[in-house]
Amino acid sequence: MQTTSNTVLTVSELTIEIKNLLEGNFRYVSLKGEISNFKKQSSGHLYFSLKDENAQIFCAMFKGNAYSLASLPKDGDQVIIEGEISVYPPRGNYQIIVRKLSFSGVGQLLLKLHELKEKLKNLGWFEKDLKKKLPLLPKKIGVVTSPTGAAIQDILNILKRRFSNFHLILNPVKVQGEGAKEEIAQAINQFNEHNLVDVIIVGRGGGSIEDLWAFNEEIVAKAIFESKIPIISAVGHETDITISDYVADKRAPTPSAAAEIVLKEKKLILDSFDNYKNQLYKNLSYYLKSYRQKLENFSKNPYLSSTYTIFGSKIQQLDEIKPSIEIAIKKNIQKQKELLKILSNQLKNIKPQNQIKAIQDQLKIFKKRLILGLFAKINLEKERFFKLINHLKSIDPKNLLKKGYSICFNEKTSSIILSIKDIAESDKFSVLLSDGKIYGVVKEKK
Repeated sequence: MQTTSNTVLTVSELTIEIKNLLEGNFRYVSLKGEISNFKKQSSGHLYFSLKDENAQIFCAMFKGNAYSLASLPKDGDQVIIEGEISVYPPRGNYQIIVRKLSFSGVGQLLLKLHELKEKLKNLGWFEKDLKKKLPLLPKKIGVVTSPTGAAIQDILNILKRRFSNFHLILNPVKVQGEGAKEEIAQAINQFNEHNLVDVIIVGRGGGSIEDLWAFNEEIVAKAIFESKIPIISAVGHETDITISDYVADKRAPTPSAAAEIVLKEKKLILDSFDNYKNQLYKNLSYYLKSYRQKLENFSKNPYLSSTYTIFGSKIQQLDEIKPSIEIAIKKNIQKQKELLKILSNQLKNIKPQNQIKAIQDQLKIFKKRLILGLFAKINLEKERFFKLINHLKSIDPKNLLKKGYSICFNEKTSSIILSIKDIAESDKFSVLLSDGKIYGVVKEKK
């Protein structure tokens, strides 16, 4: 804001301008000094002043950051803090919002860490575009950590709880002290050289900055950056941040969280399969119940309860047609007899013997054909009639039962038993026979 001698500002306006100026130019600072006026509020927040021989500044460390402290500072302690400049408008003073606090002696390490962080950042090792994607369903998981530390146990516990068929390869290393950084880098390179795994977890349990320092070394960062296999960095607790976390393809707050991350997608897929399976069972149960109800409705239909419901009227019609056919045949025979008698009388009157004989022969043939035709028609109608009766009897379920067949029902589900899988031992069942039902209990299945 540009002001002149005639510009009049409110206190709030000036304070906001100062706040923007300070916070914009001092985003993150590291300070060392002596603690004074230390207070811990019931909320868990810490408030104190940091001073040296000539000046002091007010500091606030909120509960989330204070939780990571191994021990609380006290008045007179020499410490190094990291945080942001902030202006507190209600009091009009500036202060430090402390993110990290370490006791004197760690300052040189923090400075070294900051220098290496800036160097690697400028090299582009932290770029998100260079991060490799984690495999969707890793078959082999590599772990670079101490074989006796809590980290490997935490990872194994999480993996065993989630999946029983995972393949883990541990490349044991020292995670602190002399030679630790070389062993960690070498283990990462070995996994890559022989292409042993699909993803690598690099890390250890919590500790001081000195304990975690191997993961702040450039040789380890270089091995992680050059790895062709995706790497998850899981160093210390959630509040611990190392160079490995910045360079790795994925940062996990703890070794346990790394195990959860590496199989996260696999778990989601299996959970989806379980959901599909449950939905399929529900749908099948619904359809089975629906069709069972339809079958019960069909069984109650009068047209399916007895074959005579469908064919009864046809059978009755056949019974009614049979006498009329027989009467018609008799009438036809009688008519032919009368005709034959008339012709015989005519022949007697004419008396030509040859003619009579020829006519008689023709009459015999005609009579024979007529009778054969009539009886053939009668036999055909009888045959059709009996075939229909036999067909009706053959599809009558009661006749099937009389032949020795029976139908078994599960009393629990009221459904037909088609297989021994449809009933369990001790279940009750009933057997439908031609003349009634038998009830029983399953004692054994073979």
